[in-house]
Amino acid sequence: MARAKKSGKAAAPMTTSQMLGSLLKSARDIMRKDKGLNGDLDRLPLLTWIMFLKFLDDLEQQRKEEAKLAGEKFKPAIDQPYRWRDWAADAQGITGDELLAFINNDEAVRADGKKGPGLFAYLRGLSSSNGDNRRDVIATVFKGVDNRMKSGYLLRDIVNKVGGIHFTSSDELHTLGALYESMLREMRDAAGDSGEFYTPRAVVRFMVEVTDPRLGETVLDPASGTGGFLVEAFSHLEKQVKTVADRKKLQTRTITGCEPKSLPYLLCQMNLLLHGLDAPQIDPGNALRFKLAEIGEKERVDVILTNPPFGGEEEKGIQGNFPPDRQTAETALLFLQLIIRKLKRQPTSAGRPARAAVVVPNGTLFGDGVCARIKEELLKDFNLHTIVRLPNGVFAPYTSIPTNILFFDRSGPTKEVWYYEQPLPEGRKNYTKTQPLQFEEFKDCVAWWGKREENNQAWKVSAKELLEADCNLDRKNPRRKVEFEHLPPEQLADDIIRKELRITELMREIKAALGASA
Repeated sequence: MARAKKSGKAAAPMTTSQMLGSLLKSARDIMRKDKGLNGDLDRLPLLTWIMFLKFLDDLEQQRKEEAKLAGEKFKPAIDQPYRWRDWAADAQGITGDELLAFINNDEAVRADGKKGPGLFAYLRGLSSSNGDNRRDVIATVFKGVDNRMKSGYLLRDIVNKVGGIHFTSSDELHTLGALYESMLREMRDAAGDSGEFYTPRAVVRFMVEVTDPRLGETVLDPASGTGGFLVEAFSHLEKQVKTVADRKKLQTRTITGCEPKSLPYLLCQMNLLLHGLDAPQIDPGNALRFKLAEIGEKERVDVILTNPPFGGEEEKGIQGNFPPDRQTAETALLFLQLIIRKLKRQPTSAGRPARAAVVVPNGTLFGDGVCARIKEELLKDFNLHTIVRLPNGVFAPYTSIPTNILFFDRSGPTKEVWYYEQPLPEGRKNYTKTQPLQFEEFKDCVAWWGKREENNQAWKVSAKELLEADCNLDRKNPRRKVEFEHLPPEQLADDIIRKELRITELMREIKAALGASA
């Protein structure tokens, strides 16, 4: 008798993305069993450094084969027996206390049976003395990383899960890049309550698109976070590469950043490596630690793309790096001064003025005192050509503070400032975590960018008028009726404060006039 055929379709084979996603989910499930890890912010760096080493080993093996075919000598960044393939690739390899000792201790029995530095001790001691800048990157990354897992057996399970991921093709790298970005979103969710606000990818892509970095120009993000602006700028520039010389220029003399916090620093490095930058040049210190007056033309760059932290306060030592009349505890205003100082005065190699795109909170537009003096410099010494007013909830759920993007360059003093009010989609009152801003929503603004005309979303104000108004840049769309009930509380508070400040200023003027006439 013939056997009956099973009804229904056979399960479709898993895609690379699904396989990687399943492996990473299993790894995270295993980590949740370890008592040494307290939450997502502990688990994420653990998974990240393990993936970092696995990816790096696959990349090195790939580069070794390419060098062999090209008849060139290959210099590995990590020597044996510290490569992934030496201690991690064998699923039945060292485990338990032996694995923990090898990773954590300053001295340990290595995978080759000999005594030597433990894994982290070796990685932290790497240097570029052999001409490989990746060694400095690796050393700096691991100086800010610790293994908090207490069970060496669970750690071996994690290592084996990650070992099932093979980064041997560009498709797999792109897939992993997408999965990695989902990990970054998890980190944003976990860190949102502590004031860590990360820029939505749609905003990042828009800022890069209209600023349009050109190959040969240097690009900086002085507040890199997890590297979103630098990754997008690298991808934008990569499309312009035509020759080996172009590739070398992009890899070695283009992308720079700064991130003082160890976890975002690690994530930034891996994010850039995953997207193809071999030796990211990310400074692990505070970008504000240098005296502003000592930054010369050699330290300046062509393009700055950033969302500096706002709402934070800097210590007196940092404030002392700024001119006496520009000192403030407000982090966003200190970064804005740094950005102004860091733009090159001469045209770039592409024959364009040095330029910047910077996200700022709404209070920057109408702030007085130090804030007004900074804006006066922007209007008189720079071309503050565009302010894009972002709609409500762009940074939801972390903050509902209204934000803007300032675009300025070194082409000369400002003649007029164009404003563009980015609208919410029809029928929406704000953005949310589950319904964020999409890049496609910027298509009208991108189309308007090169062919400017006033319309329902765009208007312009002369620099003369702004200077006469004490540099108050907070200009509302003259063609839009404001629905106050739909504004977030922070924006309503900003409006009230701005009006109160103006009333106080008028009262002072009246009092002074009365005193003069007495």
